[in-house]
Amino acid sequence: QVQLVESGGGLVQPGGSLRLSCAASRSIASIYAMAWYRQAPGKQRELVARVTSGGSTNYVDAVKGRFTISRDNAKNTVYLQMNSLKPEDTAVYYCKATTPSGFDSWGQGTQVTVSS
Repeated sequence: QVQLVESGGGLVQPGGSLRLSCAASRSIASIYAMAWYRQAPGKQRELVARVTSGGSTNYVDAVKGRFTISRDNAKNTVYLQMNSLKPEDTAVYYCKATTPSGFDSWGQGTQVTVSS
């Protein structure tokens, strides 16, 4: 099991940028996949972006070309760079780690609000 702590959320105007960080309590080098999810009020939690241990990435269509996920194994941290933010990106963003055995660990979430 791994503990995850997200940070970097906040209030930003439309068109602005934020970088979210997810710090893990232990090495993430052996973790199969790290991912960012989000949940807006009244909506289901959805996958935003995912990166595997091999560096493969995938994104939900709504954020392609605007968000970039990356992992720094030396710092045990995963990032989500979010550019050209829109009001519809407003949500609580969660980090998830999936081990090779399929066990999931979640962070507590960080609020992102896009509003003028």
